[in-house]
Amino acid sequence: MIAVLRDMLESVQIVPIAYASYRPLIVDGLMYFLEHLPPERLDAIVEEQLRLASALDSDERVIALLRRCPTLHKLGQVIGHDKGLPAEIRARLQTLETMPPTADFSAVAALIREELKDAPGVVLADAALAEGSVAVVVPFTWHDAPAGEPDRGVLKVIKPGVREQLIEELAIWPDLALFLEERALDYGIPALDFTETLDGVRSLLLNEIRLDLEQERLARARRFYAEFPAVVVPRVLSLSTPLMTAMEYIPGRKITESGLDASERKRLARTAIEALLAAPFWSTSPDAHFHADPHAGNIFVTDDGRVAFFDWALTTELTQGQRAAVVHAMLGAATLDLRSICLAIADLGTVSDHGAVESAVRSGLRKIRRGTFPGFNWLTGILDELARTAAIHFPEETTLFRKSLLTLQGVAEDVSGEIAVDDVLVRSGISTFAKELPKRPLAPTMSREFGSHVSNLDLINAWMAVPWLPTRYWVASLRDMVSAPT
Repeated sequence: MIAVLRDMLESVQIVPIAYASYRPLIVDGLMYFLEHLPPERLDAIVEEQLRLASALDSDERVIALLRRCPTLHKLGQVIGHDKGLPAEIRARLQTLETMPPTADFSAVAALIREELKDAPGVVLADAALAEGSVAVVVPFTWHDAPAGEPDRGVLKVIKPGVREQLIEELAIWPDLALFLEERALDYGIPALDFTETLDGVRSLLLNEIRLDLEQERLARARRFYAEFPAVVVPRVLSLSTPLMTAMEYIPGRKITESGLDASERKRLARTAIEALLAAPFWSTSPDAHFHADPHAGNIFVTDDGRVAFFDWALTTELTQGQRAAVVHAMLGAATLDLRSICLAIADLGTVSDHGAVESAVRSGLRKIRRGTFPGFNWLTGILDELARTAAIHFPEETTLFRKSLLTLQGVAEDVSGEIAVDDVLVRSGISTFAKELPKRPLAPTMSREFGSHVSNLDLINAWMAVPWLPTRYWVASLRDMVSAPT
């Protein structure tokens, strides 16, 4: 009976084009994962698939499978906006972002009432408002709300049984990582460090059920965005407990379903990118915090036209040093400085193959000479290639930042195809730099205490490199001509 699952997985296009060579490995990994679930859960999944086989196509059955497993559900959300997937597959995966509530509402209500401990004046709605991979959201009214708190809100709790399911699934991951590493050799695929990667994701997914941590992150995000009039983050209410988050109710709809005209959709996409990526990246904070799960189900347009950001269970942070390394890599790209780029990339992770790094950077510089803009997309393309070939190991926070950038790029394109993450980030960086100019004459030469993350010395070095640009360009171009196949 288990063969029905493999047949289904092999018949759908669930792997982005860029990772097509990994398709057999991914199918094997999913099968390993499913076969190591508790027998009763696997039996239920197989029975459901057999029941659906005659009624739904393979793609729809994959969605049903992902909904059965919290970790696979999250995976589907992550890749749901990847342009490397066919549009129809992406549309179906995006249904995982905000599903119609399916959890037993009586069980959910019982959990909430246990946490409320008969708080006076709180009346639950008759049904849930929304459901995600691990949590369910229930509206409530609060007739005896304390002064300063709204009389209407939502309560977020972990779905009954999901905590146990998540722990069961994550317990499989260490052995799954070893299986993938061994099987990759059989397929002749570059040996990625699946163990460390899955360990990092595992710890993050465990945070999904730590609602007390999310409450802290919500409060921090709300403080950060207090000066952004076009942005709103829900306020945590005093009804919250370590196992339940009470938030103000913010009416709205998914940003990809706004129904607004093209100019307004363009504004929404730009606002989301500026707030979630540009603002923290170009800040002077020693540690910049980023929303690590910015799929469209977590980004709404409110009834008054603002952009609301929900679900702060997954976040990541980049130090000022890490952000500076990203900027210096792009600065080196602008001056065609191979050595500077290699040094900056080395600051972002642990290099195991310096030759491969240099080769990847040379390839990246060749693209610049052919017209590619040396921005974030250019750099992350190099980093992705290095990660795939295991030439460098990147820490968890760098990987998650890349995931946030990729996810938000997909969302932005679905909202308005006229807005690109790279464009917004670079323009915001230039604006930040311009605002710093009056302060620079009095700043220490080597100080990088600027939102642009470059010191006066960095600027001097870049300026001194400008006269060498023609030489670097033509020498590299001649090398390309000599090494080109005849």
